[in-house]
Amino acid sequence: MSGASKHKVTLLAGGVGGAKMAEGLAALPDVELSVIGNVADDDEFHGLWVSPDIDTLTYSLADVIDRNQGWGVADESHRALDTLTRLGNDTWMSLGDRDFGLHIHRTMRRLRGERPSVIARDVARAFGIAAEILLPTDDRVQTRVRTDAGWLSFQEYFVRERCAPEVRELAFDGIEQARPTPEALAAIAGADLIVIAPSNPLVSIAPLLATPGIRDAVRAAPAFKVAVSPFIAGKVVKGPADRMMAVLGLRADAAGVAERYAGVAQTLVIDHQDEGLCDEIRAHGMTPICAHILMKDKTDKARLAREVADLCLAPAAAEAVA
Repeated sequence: MSGASKHKVTLLAGGVGGAKMAEGLAALPDVELSVIGNVADDDEFHGLWVSPDIDTLTYSLADVIDRNQGWGVADESHRALDTLTRLGNDTWMSLGDRDFGLHIHRTMRRLRGERPSVIARDVARAFGIAAEILLPTDDRVQTRVRTDAGWLSFQEYFVRERCAPEVRELAFDGIEQARPTPEALAAIAGADLIVIAPSNPLVSIAPLLATPGIRDAVRAAPAFKVAVSPFIAGKVVKGPADRMMAVLGLRADAAGVAERYAGVAQTLVIDHQDEGLCDEIRAHGMTPICAHILMKDKTDKARLAREVADLCLAPAAAEAVA
């Protein structure tokens, strides 16, 4: 990408991997970034509506994220949670005092009937974020996880149970009735490049694409479409995606990612360690591009984002490299 004009990039993202990809793309001076974030992890705690993936995007792009744990606010205290614990409340969902402020603000505005998309936009602006943080839907969609002990909310599985139970089935409550936001559809239709972040394909990207109208919009968009694998040599950097895919009978590697995104993205960026999977990825109709996809710091994020963003300039050249 070069020249004075900025290129419009729309990122589909969830979790820490999605936030890292968003940071890298936001750092590129020639990119106008829109991020459509996962809302299926949302849940209610202590009467407040919490949106973990959207908040992780917000805190990361605002550079106030707790870098050690990958979520929450840096230099955080937990006095409100301590009081809730003393009063006998279940406090396995760790929410810091500054974090509580955002949840209170969001919940107050939702109770007034304001659109969640507008709230997310205003929060991003208040945090000084130039990128657009968009929601796929303003409707309530929540991931459920079936284990041997029954159905759990995603946060119960992910935080309270620490991903320990085996996953037998996934469901997205409310997805059939959900309506896509006009902002998300516009960002997809107007993009020069659509990127699927190295997020969990099953619980971060799947609910995004399952939102009625979103998958069709991505397919119909004239933009070049590229996905970044969350796997390196059959393992994920963070999160339960590898275990989840394996136990559900899916390929837990870059080839399994290609199978899931076939027909949605044209190209899959994989790590050099997975070069041996290129033929299988091509068999799914996707062009593999090898890169160093581990994002440990700002330099890694910007480098990978640069490589991914440049793919939309010359897809023919990119295919020749594969």
